[in-house]
Amino acid sequence: MTPRISARAWDALTSLKLTLVCLVLLMVLVVACTLAQVNLGVLPAVNAYIRSFLVWWRVPGWDVSIPVFPGGALVGLVLVVNLVAAQLRRLELSWRKAGLWVVHAGLILLFVGEFVTGVFQVETQLAIEEGQTRDYLESPREMELAIADVTDVRHDDVYGVPESLLASRKTIAVPGTPLTLHVKSFFQNAELAMTGGDARGSPVNMGVGISVEVRELRPVSGDNEIDRRAAYVEPVADGRSYGTWLVSNALGAPQSFIHEGHTWTLSMRPRREYLPYSLTLKDFRHDVYPGTDIPKNFSSLVQLVNPAEGEERDVLIYMNQPLRYGGKAFYQASFGKNDTLSVLQVVENPGWLLPYVSCVLVGAGLVLHFAFALVRSLTRRQAPLEAR
Repeated sequence: MTPRISARAWDALTSLKLTLVCLVLLMVLVVACTLAQVNLGVLPAVNAYIRSFLVWWRVPGWDVSIPVFPGGALVGLVLVVNLVAAQLRRLELSWRKAGLWVVHAGLILLFVGEFVTGVFQVETQLAIEEGQTRDYLESPREMELAIADVTDVRHDDVYGVPESLLASRKTIAVPGTPLTLHVKSFFQNAELAMTGGDARGSPVNMGVGISVEVRELRPVSGDNEIDRRAAYVEPVADGRSYGTWLVSNALGAPQSFIHEGHTWTLSMRPRREYLPYSLTLKDFRHDVYPGTDIPKNFSSLVQLVNPAEGEERDVLIYMNQPLRYGGKAFYQASFGKNDTLSVLQVVENPGWLLPYVSCVLVGAGLVLHFAFALVRSLTRRQAPLEAR
């Protein structure tokens, strides 16, 4: 690249016009994402417009998608590079420009925070009834095949196979067990229908799935919709096959078979994350404004018990007042069963503080910049008076 071309590229990269173009594109993406939420739902729309490098459009009548607009991830990356380059080129290292340095640092940190959130944030749920104790969280969208040894009545040994492994349709050796799973088919979303007899074309020869017909569907996109996962699996232990089973989160009770005196169950369920502590719901409150049905407040009084830390205490979780513990934030999200069931939204986001720090930096930088400008202005006004 010649020096002239390099200079032009550097000028374009640090130009104010590029900054304004990026800001306009971000505003267009925000509006488009907001409108798309009507059909796609919040999370799919955010992933399609804000957290993607390109916005894709599916050609009607064709099973093909083409890029039609830069996505939020690409625009944000270009804007961060533009801000960093402009700051290095134009801003001088002096106290007079300190405020602008702080403002730019705050803006860059804001985009870094969004990147960290998009990549590392994990959302789960904790649904718990009054008097119940839970030491695990459940994913609202991801599933797993739970394989449990329920021989001992005192406790179950449970092993989870994530749906990503099932989707690969490979042979899966379940660690800690004598079992190996042969995944014959996996359906991201399916409709299950009872046939009253053997289902046509189905490989199932064990369990309730013998008389269930599976028809593949497109994945759902609504926030309140859940895909019905389904899979045909064949458990094998010590060279012995225990038949082919249909597993799905649309089925009811787990299905079981016996191997060498041990009873094993198969069930498709939401992916679980077990905690080193437990929460017990002692009381749930659903307050309304007097004389109306308008919600005033939702709150959950929970008992937190962490044996490893010797900790046991009561915590009140209510709207805009989450419990932050062990790197997770427990928010009051929903309720049910005549106000005896509380649903907590659990968010694990290592970058949750970055937006707050960014706002503080931008605000402090603006105050600092205008303070220096005010001092300079007062100094210039004072100088002629002293000269007289």
